[in-house]
Amino acid sequence: MPLTRVDLEVATRAPTGRTAAYLSDGPEALLIDPAARTDALDAAVADAPVGHVAVTHHHPDHVGAVAHYARETGATVWARRGRAADFEDAAGVAPDRTFAEGTTIPAGDGVTVLDLPGHAPEHVGFETAAGVVSGDTAVAEGSVVVGAPEGDMRAYVTSLRRLHARDPPRLYPGHGPTITDPRATCARLLTHRLDRERRVRAAVAGGASTLDDVLDAAYEKDLTGVRDLARATVAAHLEKLAVEGALRWDGERATPTSGD
Repeated sequence: MPLTRVDLEVATRAPTGRTAAYLSDGPEALLIDPAARTDALDAAVADAPVGHVAVTHHHPDHVGAVAHYARETGATVWARRGRAADFEDAAGVAPDRTFAEGTTIPAGDGVTVLDLPGHAPEHVGFETAAGVVSGDTAVAEGSVVVGAPEGDMRAYVTSLRRLHARDPPRLYPGHGPTITDPRATCARLLTHRLDRERRVRAAVAGGASTLDDVLDAAYEKDLTGVRDLARATVAAHLEKLAVEGALRWDGERATPTSGD
């Protein structure tokens, strides 16, 4: 049986204006990403024996009603190991337990935690028989913001490759429709990131050195309303390329490596 999904209107930069909350099947159900309290989510929670609450990551558009539903259900609240204090700051409630890669949350037939960092350092997915609740790792259309300083492009690309290799039946994203072709979607997102990386590298090789200069050279579309997100993403690309030795980036100026 598929997961129960409830779309919640929240303050988010996602084009949908909504974040999806999910409920796993079976006893001791896991409630994932309750971003806001709504009548629809109240009803879904009332119909499910919620025993656990967790989030894919700590961004405000994913954690807004964690404390409320934890109180209402008496559920066990989970957070990423090593990130409990950050979780409490974001969600307004301290976790009861922590998880790591491979932890099985005892909800229904079991929900397994997958590390999927990149969009956020603590980002995880939740693997169920129906597929992976993947948060902001993948979207059916468009692309995911991976913005420095919090976003890590190297980690994000690895997370996409990991999901591609696992080939789950579906991905259940935080924003937008269910992804029924996970491998094709991961491949598309990887291609998009590598294409943008090539543009960033070419911009630096062509003489662009400041972040704004690289941004203007690497994008060929109108960035009205999203320039700050694109700028942070270019910074994450520059950080990745610098770590890999493809260019130099000191946080203010980019320069080609010798031989470029």
